[in-house]
Amino acid sequence: MIIFLCNVFDGSGFSQDRALYNPEADANADINEAIALAMKEGKHVLLQIGGNWCPWCIRLHDYYTTNQEVKAVLDDGYVIVLVNFSKENRNLEILERLEFPQRFGFPVLVILSAKGKRLHTQDTGLLESGGSYDSRKVISFLKNWTPTAVNSDSYND
Repeated sequence: MIIFLCNVFDGSGFSQDRALYNPEADANADINEAIALAMKEGKHVLLQIGGNWCPWCIRLHDYYTTNQEVKAVLDDGYVIVLVNFSKENRNLEILERLEFPQRFGFPVLVILSAKGKRLHTQDTGLLESGGSYDSRKVISFLKNWTPTAVNSDSYND
């Protein structure tokens, strides 16, 4: 099951009690569906890998729902998929294919092109400030990996 952020922004945010990650989801199918949608919409795929057990994973998702600038950048350039990592389902085959992003801890973000190529893995600890995420850092990260930002045609005179 793909969770598209544009469909879950109801203004209420999420609490840690709400299950965001589905251990029973077929992450491979979700990623393939997101790639197809990204290709159609001219976006990249943003994988947020983590679990319901992880307070920072929930906090990051809450951040997406409450920060309108971040939400706008996400809506503009990304199709988002939550990939579960828990004792029930570690999705190790997918993590191996993504070149072991769990080495950065959780949550970890992986950006895929609309063709499914891994473009970048982001340690989300570098996007934090104090007890939350830093808007400037998050927005800069997201903008630096949009399809336009990585398109060589954007830099030709």
